Amino acid sequence: MSTPDDDDNIQPMTVSEPLSRAIGERYLTYALSTIMHRALPDARDGLKPVHRRILYAMRELRLTATSAFRKSAKISGDVMGNYHPHGDAAIYDAMARLAQDFNVRYPLVDGQGNFGNIDGDNPAASRYTEARLTAIAETLMEGLAENAVDFRPNYDGTLEEPVVMPAAFPNLLANGSSGIAVGMATNIPPHNLDELIQGCHALLKDPETSDEALVGLIPGPDFPTGGVIIESREAILDAYRSGRGSFRTRAKWQVEDLGRGTWQIIVTEIPYQVQKSKLIEKLAELVNLKKVPLLADVRDESADDIRIVLEPRSRTVDPEVLMAALFRTSDLESRFSLNMNVLIDGKVPKVCSLKEVLRAFLDHRREVLRRRSEHRVEKIDARLEVLEGFIITFLNLDRVIDIIRYDADPKRALMAEDWGKTHARASSEKDYVSPKPGEGELSEVQAEAILNMRLRSLRRLEEMELIAERDALMKERADLADLLESDRRQWKQIGVELEAIRKQFGKDTVLGARRTSFADAGEVEEVSYEAMIEREPITVICSQMGWIRAMKGHVDLAAEQKFKDGDGPRFAFHAETTDKIILIAANGRFFTLLGANLPGGRGMGEPVRLMVDLANDTEIVDLVIHRAGEKWLIASSAGDGFILPSDEVVAQTKAGKQVQTLGAGVKTVLCRRAAGDAVAVVGDNRKMLVFPLADLPEMAKGKGVRLQKYKDGGLSDATTFTLASGLSWKDPAGRTRTETDLSEWQAARATAGRMAPRGFPRDNRFT
Repeated sequence: MSTPDDDDNIQPMTVSEPLSRAIGERYLTYALSTIMHRALPDARDGLKPVHRRILYAMRELRLTATSAFRKSAKISGDVMGNYHPHGDAAIYDAMARLAQDFNVRYPLVDGQGNFGNIDGDNPAASRYTEARLTAIAETLMEGLAENAVDFRPNYDGTLEEPVVMPAAFPNLLANGSSGIAVGMATNIPPHNLDELIQGCHALLKDPETSDEALVGLIPGPDFPTGGVIIESREAILDAYRSGRGSFRTRAKWQVEDLGRGTWQIIVTEIPYQVQKSKLIEKLAELVNLKKVPLLADVRDESADDIRIVLEPRSRTVDPEVLMAALFRTSDLESRFSLNMNVLIDGKVPKVCSLKEVLRAFLDHRREVLRRRSEHRVEKIDARLEVLEGFIITFLNLDRVIDIIRYDADPKRALMAEDWGKTHARASSEKDYVSPKPGEGELSEVQAEAILNMRLRSLRRLEEMELIAERDALMKERADLADLLESDRRQWKQIGVELEAIRKQFGKDTVLGARRTSFADAGEVEEVSYEAMIEREPITVICSQMGWIRAMKGHVDLAAEQKFKDGDGPRFAFHAETTDKIILIAANGRFFTLLGANLPGGRGMGEPVRLMVDLANDTEIVDLVIHRAGEKWLIASSAGDGFILPSDEVVAQTKAGKQVQTLGAGVKTVLCRRAAGDAVAVVGDNRKMLVFPLADLPEMAKGKGVRLQKYKDGGLSDATTFTLASGLSWKDPAGRTRTETDLSEWQAARATAGRMAPRGFPRDNRFT
């Protein structure tokens, strides 16, 4: 809302001013506004302006913890109209979060209706829900009526709002905070209030308390959703010391015995800020994609409490191994980052340590205590002044009545009358020193109070009560004066106030009991994916069109199998569920399939091209079972090849690995296990060449070297063998033939070779 005075503050940009400087200054102003008035919490009360205004507006509406609920729309409307001129949706979202016990450790708003849930569902519209303050929220504002903090005008100058809340407990650490400003951010986890107060007591006793001692009292965050923190004590200490770090949190689980050796896992607590619905979706995806073979099913049986049921694949599964796999692949384990970037005194952003944040809170509480005590002294002085006037009235009752009855201006007459003698007598009786400046005269305040006195108060009992009240106030005033003069007494009083909060909301209460536990990270070791798979025999069948399936057990490879119309058999071999099956494509790319993840053998299978990123026009050269430590011979149609370590081809993604570099029109044509000491190569021209295996380089990827020279055509087949045992192949009749004298075909690598021996297969293949 603009006013006429705003026009006087508008400074037009001069032509000589560089645009970059003008933009920079204005962006800096915006950045400071975001940092100071929106994103970062105040270290003293742990609140951002929007939260502070919500709580204050609810206090002004008298929505105490024992009052009736009011519509959330009324609350957000008052906040927007009186203190926070932003969207009512943003205000309502902020208020709703303060009521969510799964987001806020100590809720500051007591909500009635649908305020959202841990599944991630949004709250109902503000016209349907109601709210009021919680008891712990009221303690944040104790002292607002006693000049405990400064007030400032609201956005339009018609009302006033507190600059900061008195904050009877360290709310910043108790409830945490998060926000993103310009160039900086904050992320503070919630903590246990009982432990925070213990830390405050330690600092009150010894301001030089070490970080190690504080972490001994405050071992780590206490998330509203529970869970188990598995971060090491050294990492937690370093995070609290520097103000930056992270906390690894896991779900809390237990094994439920179903009898007869069967069991299931029940997850009762999940990590903080993990939406249960998305967690269930992720676990279901792991089941469907068989990424965790040990997991058979997942069910959500949650009601008011969380109950996620995880069924194992079989009763022989180790629960620790299953959970280790789920921790690695799902949000059952998450990491909460710590960045204690806060506003010190509401002005200076700073990344603080745990000790600095507690110190800022305690310094604020001392200032609140001092201001409340001074305010109380002023109230006592004002009351004592009135009491003195009342006592003078009782000592001179007849004269006072006479003046009121007959004087035309009784107020002035009362002030003009000399009450010195009777006043002195009253003072000597109780050794009371009048706070008013004139001796024997009534002040205007005293005279006004006497004139407003009821006739019923002119009884003897009232005089005695006034004297007793005066004596009690004098004693209280003396005690407050001593408190204001003694630092030691101030810190002691702060400790007493904190202890009262601890008694009301500490560990012995349902709200204050610690929810997050601690465990060593080494208790559950991470296991490999293969270790989770139950080892079973399978028969892998792949058709000419690339439809693959795995039949249970080792079936007869010669048995007839069903295929789609127009399709037929291509590959069939025995394997196990734990095997990695390497698919070699004609484009020189190698893909990895896991036996346990192959589709079942009841149907026709599934296209392998859906499992890996294999183009439709790229031919499948071979399917090979991976064995660690083996060497493979890989060759292209151009006659180039090399020895490939099998461990280098295993891929973790669908994209596979590019192993052989190919030129235009060249394809990878074979990949065979390398064994023995010699290589035999045959081309499309039926010329065969034999040379030592040692002549081929061992490479992880590349084009390779020339195996055989061709004038036309290309490589047809290649194999490795032991020279002393001879080279074997099957003749057209199906009989195995072995040639031991290969001197005629032995020559240097990359030569043309000689025509194949008589009886060599017409398809130019060794196998």
